[in-house]
Amino acid sequence: MIEKIGLIAAIILPLWNLPLIVRIAKRKSSQDISIYWAVGVWVCFALMAPSGFVSEDLVWKVFNIVNLVLFSVVVIFVLIYRKAKPTE
Repeated sequence: MIEKIGLIAAIILPLWNLPLIVRIAKRKSSQDISIYWAVGVWVCFALMAPSGFVSEDLVWKVFNIVNLVLFSVVVIFVLIYRKAKPTE
């Protein structure tokens, strides 16, 4: 039962990235999101991912796959919708 709960949480937790993606797309701007933060978090996820890919722990493996995929989309949207600041 604990394994099933963990697996469900491993799938649901990264889904919280979806509202962020939708918000960026609707506003067509990612100015309020730091590029350094987004890329820094993504790099950490990418460095953790190999551990998850080879792990026998299904919860860790699923979490890494889903999280890396969805946060990669976040980073792509942050970079695509970044607008240059107006110069004065």
